[in-house]
Amino acid sequence: MTKIIKYLIFVAFVSHIFSAFGQDAAPMEGYRVPAVVDDEGDTIPNLLLPQVYVYPPMVFKSAKQEKFYWRTVRDVKKALPYAKELSKMLVEIDKDLAQLPNDRARKKYMEAKEDELVETYKPALKKLTLSQGKMLIRLVDRQCNRTSYDLIKQFRGGFRAFFWQGFAKMFGANLKTEYDPNNEEDRIVERVITLVEAGQL
Repeated sequence: MTKIIKYLIFVAFVSHIFSAFGQDAAPMEGYRVPAVVDDEGDTIPNLLLPQVYVYPPMVFKSAKQEKFYWRTVRDVKKALPYAKELSKMLVEIDKDLAQLPNDRARKKYMEAKEDELVETYKPALKKLTLSQGKMLIRLVDRQCNRTSYDLIKQFRGGFRAFFWQGFAKMFGANLKTEYDPNNEEDRIVERVITLVEAGQL
């Protein structure tokens, strides 16, 4: 029903534009769009409109809560692309590891991959703020269904995971943080992600 309403609004809008110019108007510049011809011979534009998400307006109980929300928006925009990229890379890494003959070959592959990742992403990740780093840890779990701690442990061993967990704790972060879209804070994060991905925020 919603798509039909959007379609009717679009058709009315296009009809209004064309009728405003009249038949004798100079041709307008534009671009071709897909169209369908109905049973009566009328040509109707056939466009796929982007999905629009509608949430109740945010109601902030305090300036602190509003500041938290806009910081969350900033942190999601910064961290989400890295979490998505990591998720894609993990699919490739898992596929490559499955084809290697033994543990020694897998270990060598992972060391080389780690060096490659550090060289590629270290300069950008160093620029993340602490809150953006914490957001990245949460979004890694969201995108990969594995915590950052579990990923390090799986690919580089328990000792390395323990070391980096201790390092993260020194800065108030936790590599074992899990993403839970049902808790209050992550519900807001999920809303922000939805709107950011739809280009509405």
